[in-house]
Amino acid sequence: VQLQASGGGSVQAGGSLRLSCAASGTSAGTFSRYGLAWFRQAPGKERECVAATSRSGSTLYYADSVKNRFTISRDNAKKTVYLQMNSLKSEDTAVYFCAAKDQILSATVLSLASDYYNWGQGTLVTVSS
Repeated sequence: VQLQASGGGSVQAGGSLRLSCAASGTSAGTFSRYGLAWFRQAPGKERECVAATSRSGSTLYYADSVKNRFTISRDNAKKTVYLQMNSLKSEDTAVYFCAAKDQILSATVLSLASDYYNWGQGTLVTVSS
């Protein structure tokens, strides 16, 4: 599977962005088996998971730093995962990556980078204060 992230850009603090990650090279049925996540990496920092969803969508994970501001969602028919980012802060500035993993357990959510082996190319989000 190939993942293509888009939607990054420059925004002022307090603004919103919606990231999309479209999968290709896989069917919608196979995509529905993937656990999906968004990670970010700021200069000089480790890659961190900001949001993840189980394959069923019933279990979600959010980093404390983005809770109540970011929302992850998936559209299996479109083979796309989204990250709605509201109330953006300067500390949200980073390159954002989407990731996917074919999972057996439908309600398990994975939040470690080492859990995933399919990655998108990254999209830059810059938040100015």
